[in-house]
Amino acid sequence: MEKLNWIAPEYIHTEKTSDWYWIVGIITVSMAVISIMLNNVIFAVLILVAMFTLTLYASRKPQNIKIELNQKGVVYGDIYYPYGDIKSFHVEDKDRYPRIIMQLNKKLSSYLIILIRDSHSEDIRDFLGDFLEEETHSEPFLAKLLIYFGF
Repeated sequence: MEKLNWIAPEYIHTEKTSDWYWIVGIITVSMAVISIMLNNVIFAVLILVAMFTLTLYASRKPQNIKIELNQKGVVYGDIYYPYGDIKSFHVEDKDRYPRIIMQLNKKLSSYLIILIRDSHSEDIRDFLGDFLEEETHSEPFLAKLLIYFGF
């Protein structure tokens, strides 16, 4: 095979109920009030702005991204990752949402998580195995936490 292509959502999206928004709002306002009571108004404003932004992002529908694995690297939408920038990969296909977890050679964004829409996990594993080392990876704790809470 010369390349593999598919289209998948950019992240796992869960529909939010009005209860979810109420809970996030109550927690945010409570944290801001406590911060104001502790004479830290700037932190209270930061909490309000951060949660507003995060809530807007969480309610946004994911875009469909074109993914391509070719002989030179991985194309994720408009971003190209040559195999030299990728340390290793792991195909997680036993979970509810099959995905590829790639460890990058970068400090700030150390993982690239690509959802697999179809059940081509063995083809993907075989293809990437020709270019990269497969290691067992797990999603970062923060990513798991955000998914758990519906963000």
